[in-house]
Amino acid sequence: MNIGIRLHDTAPGTLEQRAEAAAGQGFGCVHLALSKVLDSRYMQPAALTPGLAAFVKKAIHPLDTAVLGCYLNLAHPDGDALANIQAQYIAHLRFAAWLGAGVVGTETGNPNAQYKYEPDRSHSQEALDMFIKGLTPVVQAAEKLGSVLAIEPVYTHIVCDARRAKQVLEHFQSPNLQIIMDPVNLLHETNLAQRDTIIMEAAELLLDDIAVLHVKDYVMEDGRMQAVAAGTGEMRYDNLFKLLADKKPQLFMTLENTEPHNARKARKHVETIWHNSERHT
Repeated sequence: MNIGIRLHDTAPGTLEQRAEAAAGQGFGCVHLALSKVLDSRYMQPAALTPGLAAFVKKAIHPLDTAVLGCYLNLAHPDGDALANIQAQYIAHLRFAAWLGAGVVGTETGNPNAQYKYEPDRSHSQEALDMFIKGLTPVVQAAEKLGSVLAIEPVYTHIVCDARRAKQVLEHFQSPNLQIIMDPVNLLHETNLAQRDTIIMEAAELLLDDIAVLHVKDYVMEDGRMQAVAAGTGEMRYDNLFKLLADKKPQLFMTLENTEPHNARKARKHVETIWHNSERHT
């Protein structure tokens, strides 16, 4: 595998300093969110030029960009706002081609302007239809540009589980639409008793289309799940890694919810589990 980190989880500094910190902690790739490591104007299409791509690529060399993040709401109910969001996605897909990024990554939103989870609406067929409609011109642009968009199922978003994700994949039938799998994001206080079944069923159902794996952990605080760095909570990756180690050689894996003081330890924890899984495949 090629293990990396969200670049905005490194110590604050310039792009070069953050990249040096990531490489110094043994990471080989990054999840890059331009608004978090530069500033919000770098999300806008006007800023996403070949020159900026060249600058970013040099600044983070020799790290690979596993994911170029564009986490906006493609189910936004306002037409003008949605059109602006779609334009930002398309610009990111074009920028990803110049940058050499693996995928443009996104979650799947909620059917309101606030990007707020509504249990009665977010998991409805109506919400899924809204998301698919908003996603359509973005997937079409990915196909034209030769870039890949990867959607990330999250329990509190519209694409809340693997079956919904499979519905989206089957709707588009596009090689330019793939999956970022974050096992912890498939979990919720209401389904934790089925944790291992949910994760393994998701991995098997989506296996061919998993482009990137996000890795973190969770703890329970006052009855709520809280995301934490890998190896510091209750998550188990053994069975998942045994499946993926055989089927997904050199998979991009990016750590989430680390801090500068525990990122190296989290990396070593994940690498140990992965290498043990390789020996048992």
